[in-house]
Amino acid sequence: MTAASAPTLAIVGAGTWGTALAQAAARAGREVLLWDRDPAIVRAITEDRRSPRAFPDLELEPGIRAEGDLATVLACEVVLLVVPAQAIRGLCRSVPGARPGVVVVCAKGFESTTDELLSAVVEAEWPGTAVACLSGPSFAAEVASGLPTALTLGAVEPELGARLAELLIGPHLRVYWTDDRAGVEIGGAVKNVLAIASGMVTGAGLGENARAALVTRGLAELARLGAAMGARAETLMGLAGLGDLMLTAMSATSRNTAFGMALGQGRSVAEAGAGGALVEGFWTARAVDRLATRHGVETPIARAVARILDGRLGIDEALATLMHRPLRAEGLA
Repeated sequence: MTAASAPTLAIVGAGTWGTALAQAAARAGREVLLWDRDPAIVRAITEDRRSPRAFPDLELEPGIRAEGDLATVLACEVVLLVVPAQAIRGLCRSVPGARPGVVVVCAKGFESTTDELLSAVVEAEWPGTAVACLSGPSFAAEVASGLPTALTLGAVEPELGARLAELLIGPHLRVYWTDDRAGVEIGGAVKNVLAIASGMVTGAGLGENARAALVTRGLAELARLGAAMGARAETLMGLAGLGDLMLTAMSATSRNTAFGMALGQGRSVAEAGAGGALVEGFWTARAVDRLATRHGVETPIARAVARILDGRLGIDEALATLMHRPLRAEGLA
């Protein structure tokens, strides 16, 4: 597929990640339709070639066109959903009769009210739509600036995965594809919960040894839950699992890690900004805990995070509980 023959790429959500993906696609010669519900954002992108909310100092590529009519965007052949995970179902229902041909979910998480994978939410709301998921280690600011990034695209049909990967790649963006869509989604969702735990360790001043141990054992939890839910080990050990966990859990640039750091420093859940839709791990932690229970999988770190967020457990108590778990042989299984 050449740039000239590629369809217009529609991106729903002109936040930091949506704008970054628009920049990457436009640099590769794609025509991009970027939607936002705020008329002021649409006007600024159109008139000033800048997004005051996402990257106010970044000049947007000429191939990006802003659009405020959601129905127009959803009529495009390929639509990237780059809105918070908990807003996916509502967005699907907001334009009656809309049913895009191909959707790429770019949010990370489980739906908090149903514990469903986001691909399942889209398939339920838009029957007949082909659904893929894009995930991996990616800070939006670096992608927007043109720094090298590699992602994984999960699509049940390998042919669709290959076609979408070719559509999304750019000079500085490499996209691998896999038919293990569930693995891509589970990796992206669970790592946000583990990033909150990592931030708590850092905020509480427990040291780098503790953080490394927590992230490693968190990876074991991700592997166990993923296997129980049908994900493949190689996916979870790749960009969408291990790679994303390394980036997110080891950097204060991550919103989830920063949120955890605030909790570790003694701030309340409300003071740390849990209500923000962009702290996806806050909404996902309880779902991970419930899914682990449903599948008979031990996820003590994720469970501790869920209980801390619910106010049922303090950080010191959680640490003591984790440190005094029964001894066992090490292994990811």
